[in-house]
Amino acid sequence: MATLVQFDFPANGPWGAEMSAAYAPLADDIAAEPGLRWKIWTENAETQTAGGIYLFDDAESAKAYAEKHTARLQSFGITDIRALFFDVNEALSGTTRGPLG
Repeated sequence: MATLVQFDFPANGPWGAEMSAAYAPLADDIAAEPGLRWKIWTENAETQTAGGIYLFDDAESAKAYAEKHTARLQSFGITDIRALFFDVNEALSGTTRGPLG
């Protein structure tokens, strides 16, 4: 069963195009994660929060990535990291055009 992971954490930027440029190598690394179908990057400059929504093939891949990413964020000095895990109901998500591929 597909597993969705939601990460969020405090961030001071960069935001927008500057974030895109600064984190392009990280995006390439994340794209190569085993079991990752896709990631949507999230940012909110007003609340100073960043993160992402990830869809993995299975819970095992999702949990392995979450451990790796949490350690990476902590190595940058980031605290208050939140990772939430959800099973995906693919039948209902398909009906409502959820991006499952």
